[in-house]
Amino acid sequence: FVLRLAAGSLERASFQAYIAQDAFFLRAFAQAYALALSRCEGTHSISELSALISGVVEELEVHRSYSAKWDVDIETVQPNPATLAYTSFLREVSASDAPVAVVLAAMTPCMRLYAFLGARLRAAFPDAAHPY
Repeated sequence: FVLRLAAGSLERASFQAYIAQDAFFLRAFAQAYALALSRCEGTHSISELSALISGVVEELEVHRSYSAKWDVDIETVQPNPATLAYTSFLREVSASDAPVAVVLAAMTPCMRLYAFLGARLRAAFPDAAHPY
């Protein structure tokens, strides 16, 4: 999936499904950040989490533009089992009495994976020109 996405050879239906699932995930991610933010006491932590929420909102705007361009309904997504499992986990951890650090630890693997994949794919496909 990831290599075909980067190369531009991913089928349109697969890309549409990905955008829908990722939009569902991003909303849950923003909510988890917001719940963590609500428990922050220091100005620095509040500022950092606010910036992370803003980043997720920006990504959701990108998805909104994709949804218009690729005819994807991102508002009434039915999550697949993997998306539902991870977002349920995030909601459970962020809504618990766990320290903010635990919430962020639960969220970190996804952020790190996306950053790693993005860097690797940019290096592997530096001149990729495709609709995705």
